[in-house]
Amino acid sequence: MAQPIKEWPESDRPREKLLEKGAQTLSKAELLAIILRTGEASTGQSALDHGRDLINRFDNSFRRLEEASIQDLRAIKGIGPAKAAQIKAALEIAKRFAQEELKPGDQFRSSRDVFNHFREQLGSLKKEEFHVLLLDAKNRIIKDVRVSEGSLTSSLVHPREVFSPVIRESAAAVILIHNHPSGDPLPSQEDLQITRRLREIGDVMGVRVLDHLIIGKGKYVSFVDDGYWER
Repeated sequence: MAQPIKEWPESDRPREKLLEKGAQTLSKAELLAIILRTGEASTGQSALDHGRDLINRFDNSFRRLEEASIQDLRAIKGIGPAKAAQIKAALEIAKRFAQEELKPGDQFRSSRDVFNHFREQLGSLKKEEFHVLLLDAKNRIIKDVRVSEGSLTSSLVHPREVFSPVIRESAAAVILIHNHPSGDPLPSQEDLQITRRLREIGDVMGVRVLDHLIIGKGKYVSFVDDGYWER
């Protein structure tokens, strides 16, 4: 029989690990274990075992788990109505958080923050969209502006479309964001060229172009973080 989590060393327990080191250090199975709280007594599984089995059943994907119905979850041994509801509620909170509208004065502190906000909005689109995130002098958000919607393979962006809202809103800085419907966020030569051009125009206008993010399916490229800024 598996050793109960409460008998594990504190540093190995998911809840204690979260409190000491932060939620970002936990695996998907450990996060689920905290939600599930208890394991399966009849099989001797701990909550962590249960969480690991659950996420593996859905291809190690929270997205696949979110798409599962209550009936799908309840078909798994040890998942009753209460645990199924807990799982769906936690995933719905995450989904709604990702879809919350930006408010003037909000700040993104990293490219990961930007990706986490736009991944649901842009990650599954069949066409490219190009967005400009307008920022003030302290990098606080003024507005998110969609400036272009393209075909399945390309989104033609004219500098006039990008900088018109910058002038209108008196933005001091911008972050460029667009998606690749293919799911692969690696920049194309066209992406590199338009980014270079927009940075040059921004320099002339005194507008800081802080980054360009390309969003794919579950992943992204940051021109600054991933070494594309000087290309």
